[in-house]
Amino acid sequence: MEWKSFFYGVISIAVIILVVASFGFAHIGSYNSINGNSVKDIDTNNNIPEKCRQPAGQDLASWIEHLGHHAETKDCLKYFD
Repeated sequence: MEWKSFFYGVISIAVIILVVASFGFAHIGSYNSINGNSVKDIDTNNNIPEKCRQPAGQDLASWIEHLGHHAETKDCLKYFD
């Protein structure tokens, strides 16, 4: 086996390992959030009445704005301080 081929093989494997590891480190923070809400917000969500809960996949800011436009849900705004 040629040393040049061996060297390029080792370098290639090292680069692949570094790339895979960097993707792992980049996603460590995502384990503490679901749909952009922190785990604390989701636990608090259990105390919010059903009509006030943020639908899955909807942006929190737009949901709060939506609640404010309806008279029957304006009292829900107190849950989203």
